[in-house]
Amino acid sequence: MDATAHVLSTKGFAGTRLTDVAKHAELQAPAIYYYFASREDLIEEAMFRGINDLRDHLQRALDALPTDTTPMDRILTAAEVHLRHGLDLSDYARASIRNSGQIPDRLRARQKKELTAYHRIWQRLIAAAAADGQIRGDLDPKIAQSLILGALNWSAEWWDPRRNSVDTLVTNAQAFIRHSLAPAAKPARRRAKGRAAG
Repeated sequence: MDATAHVLSTKGFAGTRLTDVAKHAELQAPAIYYYFASREDLIEEAMFRGINDLRDHLQRALDALPTDTTPMDRILTAAEVHLRHGLDLSDYARASIRNSGQIPDRLRARQKKELTAYHRIWQRLIAAAAADGQIRGDLDPKIAQSLILGALNWSAEWWDPRRNSVDTLVTNAQAFIRHSLAPAAKPARRRAKGRAAG
């Protein structure tokens, strides 16, 4: 399974071959059929594990935050978890993120259920921030969530670890999200100049 996740995360659904998986796992390709009936069954399992792993990892990270963590900081934590787990820590998560739109619908039932649960976590985070006045009133929360997750997911396509560290990517993403969502700061009121005594 680890080999499948690695190959899938780098070569994509169309480019994943059992021979490549077997080579990476140091097995003979026919041995895979002892565990999985087909290439598609193997890929489906890797995709499911990817989003399941990401959802569990995010929930654990949020549960570990201090109770007084602001809603906006919880969103920024979620963004960090999504990027670090998907790009640096888990081939499964990266495979799931990069191939979500490539696999046939018949292979997506379990993954879609997990993805819905993952999105619900984000919905709760954004709703809490909106209720606390930490999100601009002119934003549609659902659209804002889709834009954020779309940007985070797309980073798996263009990010190059030889050019920028994950730390740099996380810092930039968090600044982008905070400034995109937060209400505009109210301009400071000017003090009226006192009249000189005459």
